[in-house]
Order: sequence, then structure tokens, then C-alpha cells
Amino acid sequence: MPPLGSPSTADPTRVPSAPEAPAGLGSPYAGYVYSYPHKTAYRPLAPEPALRDVWQGQDLSSLFLYLHIPFCEMRCGFCNLFTRTGAPEELVSRYLDALERQALAVREALPGARFAVGAVGGGTPTYLEAPELERLFSIATDVMGADLAAIPLSVETSPATATPDRLAVLAAHGTTRVSIGVQSFDDAEARAAGRPQRRAEVETALAAIRDAAIPELNIDLIYGIDGQTRASWIASIDAALAWRPEELYLYPLYVRPLTGLGRRAVTRADWDADRLALYRVGCDHLRAAGYEQVSMRMFRRADAVPAIRADADKAPGTDADTGTDADAAYCCQRDGMVGLGCGARSYTSDLHYSFDYAVGIGKVRAIIDDYVTLDQAAFARARVGYRLDASEQRRRHLLTSLLQAEGLDTADYRARFGTQPGAGPGDDFADELSPLADAGLLTATADRLRLTEDGLAWSDAIGPRLFSARTGALMDGYRAR
Repeated sequence: MPPLGSPSTADPTRVPSAPEAPAGLGSPYAGYVYSYPHKTAYRPLAPEPALRDVWQGQDLSSLFLYLHIPFCEMRCGFCNLFTRTGAPEELVSRYLDALERQALAVREALPGARFAVGAVGGGTPTYLEAPELERLFSIATDVMGADLAAIPLSVETSPATATPDRLAVLAAHGTTRVSIGVQSFDDAEARAAGRPQRRAEVETALAAIRDAAIPELNIDLIYGIDGQTRASWIASIDAALAWRPEELYLYPLYVRPLTGLGRRAVTRADWDADRLALYRVGCDHLRAAGYEQVSMRMFRRADAVPAIRADADKAPGTDADTGTDADAAYCCQRDGMVGLGCGARSYTSDLHYSFDYAVGIGKVRAIIDDYVTLDQAAFARARVGYRLDASEQRRRHLLTSLLQAEGLDTADYRARFGTQPGAGPGDDFADELSPLADAGLLTATADRLRLTEDGLAWSDAIGPRLFSARTGALMDGYRAR
């Protein structure tokens, strides 16, 4: 197999040169901003605040509950998720024991918490066997008090673990959305991305999901894989469309440090242009098939009624762990999220916190090994995090809104942050937004800021440009491990 990024001669329509960068943005793939700030900006909290104090004064009536399972049957070549492979049964059992201790500590600190939406991510939650999944859901309901049957609930799975017995557990506990990372229906492309799977296995898993009658199916696909052509990209999209998924995510391939692909990657001069061209082909193809674009990555079937939307539920090349409830206009990126598990993060309005973060296999295993030894008292405090002052809260709202196709509602912005009449995000962030508008990437009306079609295509360059100097410095100071 040629090294990642090597030129392909299979498709003569490949773009030979890098795209011109509007507004001096550089590469269109600077970084996927699924949350702000990223965990690489988190630092140890000293002193470690009690969760009861962290959540004091926060609205607990409509929270997001996220459960994190850091196990997978394999580690894909592009993956820098917080996960480990080959976890023995004894470790999984100890992990669930620790998760229950954490849930008990959190529930004691937040006795009035009520949950409006839930998600289970990882890793691969369905790495757990059916009885282990039963126990996981029991922790969510019996300890945390979440009424899973009454709220939107999203769960991640994989082709190898989407088995009928596991899916039956998900369905029995009210799962409304299953998201499966397929990445490519072409066996050779899957291998090139470091994901050794067979299309037959993928099709069997998709059939099992549909047989389980879970209302929503999301399929993840990746473009920019070595050897991928426009024809093979369209073929993968069509193979996904055959299952009429309610959602499709189209992800550009990222090559990250400490990942399988990162250890053998060779940069190709035309890779940016190649990915951008494949993105546009994919967008056009999905629109023609009756899908609406929700963000750069997410497309939703126009006739599907959303139960839960998880823009960053688990993105290739990220450690994302979030979602949104489209019907209730609820967004955990802006409102309260309670995360359980050593890779989960929690959000209040002014503090984001989690456990330590790593990508390297040895460091991830060490963090998991530490997590399973913690007693209930240790879980009653926040250990690692990032404090958001008023300026960072405004910036976070700008980022998480602007990178969606619907954009930012300026009246809502003013109401949230008490901006003076006549002023708004365009005034607060004029230095960042004006060049985007001048380059035709952003439009502004009296009531909304919205990225143009070209702006959405450059989301992964625009997002990082909107980071504060403080956040950028912390991220630059993070040592990958």
C-alpha cells in the first residue's frame, strides 16, 4: 500500500494544486472544532473544587447525561480518541464499578438534577456485552435518575459490535438514535484508513440496526483516504443511502500525532484540494438525494423528524462526546452536561472539567487504570478543567452557533449576554468576523450571522481562527502524549 498522502493515478480528475485560501485562512483543514475549548486547553485544577460548589447556582432542570466507554475492539489508523483495545473482562467490570461510584458521587452533589437528553459514546459502547450494557443503563436510570425511555438517547456502535443481542438492549432502554462508523464501503479504502473490515460485515450490522427498529440511524463516512476517487466516494455514499439513514456525517480524514496513520503519513501537496473537492461532490450528491445540510459534516434526510442530533458524538480524529436535541433547541455545548467515565467531560456555564487526557496507548491505559481505583470521595471533585470568563462564554456561543448551517441568532446572543441594544456579536468580535465577511464567507443580517456555502466548506479553518489568545496558548503548550 502506498504511504498516506501519496498521489493516486486512479482518477484523472484529482485536483493538482492546493486551494486558494480566502481571508488568509491557510489550509481548509486546520482543525475540527467540535467543542470549545478543546481538552488540550484543560489544566489541573488547584485546589480541586467540590462538584456541589461547581454546580451551585446552575440550572439543573434540563441537563445532558453522557456516559463514556473507553474500549474498542480495534484502534483505527486515524483514531485519536481516548480509548484502549483488547480490554479484558475483568477491567470492563472494574470500569463499570468505578462508573457507578462516580454516578453515586455526582448524584449526591446534584440531587435535583433532571436529564433532557442522553448519549453513550466512547470508544465503542457496544464493546460491552449485552449484560454489561444492561448494567450501564441501570447506572443511568437507578443511580442518576434518568428516564431514558422519555428522552432522546444516542448510542455509538461499530460494524463488529452491532449484534442483535446488544441492539436489543439498546432498544429496550429507549435508544432513539444509533450512530455507526463505517468510513468506507470499499474494503481497500477501509484498510488504507487503518480499519480492517469487510463490506459484508458492515451490511450485516446495518441490517441488524434496522431490524432493531431504533428510530434513527446515522452513518459516518470519511473522504480523503489514500486511493479514494470521486467515483469510489460516491459509491460509498450510495451504499449508505441504500439504508435510508436519517443522518449522514461526511468527515474529512485527519492525520493526528500518535495515531496509526500519523506514524507513517506523508504530506501530499494536493491533499487539501482533494478533500475540498470530495466534500463538494458529497454535498451535492446528498442534496440531490433529499438531504439537508446541518453543518459542514452533518446531513439530515429532509423527511426525517429529528429525535436527537449529535454533531460531535464521535468524530474521526477527535475525542468528541456531545450532542444536541434539535426539537427542544437544547445544546449541551451551551448548557449543562454531566459526563460519567474517564474520557467524559462535563460543562457548567463557567467551568468545563474532565479527567486527564491522552492519545498514546500507554498513557490512555494508565489513566483508565487510575480511574478504576478511585473511591467515591475522589469522584466528588473536579480534577482537570478550564474556567470560562464572560468573554470566553460569549466566544464559545459564537463558535458553536456559527459553525452550524443555521448560524447565530443575534437576538438570542443579546438576551444571553446582556449586550447593549443595537450591539451584538459583530461588535464583540469585529476583528475576527470582518475579514470573513469581506472574503464572502459570512453574511450578516439584522437578526442572524451565518456562514455562506463557501464558509461552511472552510469551517475547519474558520473555527480555529476564532479561538481566544489564551485558549490558543494553552493548546500550543499541550504536550501530546
